[in-house]
Amino acid sequence: MNVQKNIQLSGSAGRPFLLDVYAPDAGPHHPLVVFVHGFKGYKDYGCWELVAREFVEAGFAFIKFNFSHNGTTLQNPLAFDDLEAFGNNNFSRELDDLGTVLDGALSGEQLHTFSIDPAQVNLIGHSRGGATALLKAHEDERVKRVVSWAGVGSLDNYIRADDVDRWREKGVVYVENSRTKQQMPLYFQLYEDFVAHTDRLDLDGALRGLNQPYLVVHGTADPVVPYSAALHLYENSPNSELETIIGADHGFGGTNPWPGAELPDDLALVVKKTAAYLGRR
Repeated sequence: MNVQKNIQLSGSAGRPFLLDVYAPDAGPHHPLVVFVHGFKGYKDYGCWELVAREFVEAGFAFIKFNFSHNGTTLQNPLAFDDLEAFGNNNFSRELDDLGTVLDGALSGEQLHTFSIDPAQVNLIGHSRGGATALLKAHEDERVKRVVSWAGVGSLDNYIRADDVDRWREKGVVYVENSRTKQQMPLYFQLYEDFVAHTDRLDLDGALRGLNQPYLVVHGTADPVVPYSAALHLYENSPNSELETIIGADHGFGGTNPWPGAELPDDLALVVKKTAAYLGRR
């Protein structure tokens, strides 16, 4: 297995971010999976390292990366050391960062450690990353298939539309990280970006207009994003399939940190079913 970690790319607003590349040792033109982390997530969270290696074993090249404004730093990609950057993140920046990753993978200039099949570029997004992956697939025909794992069905929860006046007045609201107990800022620019780019960030419109095959994977016991979100995604996209994981939670059994050398059973099943879906011809 060919692994290169913490490759540096230049992201939104010139802010650098880190990226990991995994590929099989042999053979040219591997199908590619680009993994998109979620809100308050990062590339090295929980089981994502094991997930990357499982996909390589299944014959895929795999990329996971940190969004440029996810709150981690080049020096410490495992913690939210830069809450100012986190507060200045928005949906457009995430889409632009994901575009930078695709550009790098497909150009061969920045990520030239492996050979990929440009006709087999796939996105997988977890939680809010599922929405980012879906929106990018809708606007970028280079993406051939898209998958959401425990994906959100709406972006409304992140823009706090019921509290806009107070948010505008104070300039910031805070969300608690339940794991670290950090109070993480969301600056009003998040709402402004959403309003300024309503067409690009129209998740329901992207669902209806999506041309690529779309797999919705969700657990019935998800306490963070309810299973009803998966039904909404599935029912509103003409090219979608639904894979229900009975009894699975938001991380499909994974935790951060993950202490084991093997994937939890539910996540192992998710990887197996997703790899089979992406491997179709």
